[in-house]
Amino acid sequence: MKWSTTALSLGIIAMMLGVPAAVAAGPVASHAAPFFANHGGPIRMSSSSSTNWAGYAVTGSKGSVTSVVGSWTQPKATCSGTGTQYAAFWVGIDGYTSSTVEQTGTDSDCSAGSPSYYAWFEFYPNPSRVISTVTVHAGDVISAQVTYSTSTAKFTVTLKDVTTGKSFSKTAGVRSAQRTSAEWIAEAPYSGGILPLANFGTINFGYDNTSVSGTNDATIGGTTGNLGSFSTSVSINMIGVHNSSLTKAATSAISTDGTSFSVTWKAAGP
Repeated sequence: MKWSTTALSLGIIAMMLGVPAAVAAGPVASHAAPFFANHGGPIRMSSSSSTNWAGYAVTGSKGSVTSVVGSWTQPKATCSGTGTQYAAFWVGIDGYTSSTVEQTGTDSDCSAGSPSYYAWFEFYPNPSRVISTVTVHAGDVISAQVTYSTSTAKFTVTLKDVTTGKSFSKTAGVRSAQRTSAEWIAEAPYSGGILPLANFGTINFGYDNTSVSGTNDATIGGTTGNLGSFSTSVSINMIGVHNSSLTKAATSAISTDGTSFSVTWKAAGP
């Protein structure tokens, strides 16, 4: 089956509350989906590549995905020079085999040689919104969840900084959402093109790294299990836009208990 790793472009973050001025002044990113699928049914693959995603996806039939939960330790951005670079970390529903994404996460960015950290949510194709009520620092443990209510036909994104105890939740409907995948992702965001990936070192997802129970879990077809329990889980490595032999971020195997994995920065790209 042929895959496209072209990022979807539908604008930029429209509201930058809580983000340092140096970050807001630069190109602001949309955390958009990298994959289109021009065929029906779920995709069952063991590995894949993307020009702006690294991590894991689990696929299911249309309308089957109702929840995804994740946790990670916010990585430190290593910044140099005057350029602006970005690295986003999130959990979400949709995007791997569909054109919407319901997601929430955090960033470790670089602007003029200085790191910045913030939380955000997005009901793509609507633009991202910064979560100004949750202040993020490198080393903080983050827990995030996206759920779908069949009674209201709406999604709820919830993000908590476990280290500080601050949390945020938002509910919205998303037209044309297929609910065919759940994801745990490190991303090079998009704004007029895929942006340079900030050096985040290694980000560690899941219970073995954060001690947050119930992560990394998903509910698909009424069955709840950890990432490693699904036969349709797909490992994704991030590669260069113009050079597919360039690895920008490498994804580890899932831990033996099925709960955890890591993604390691390799190159800025694009």
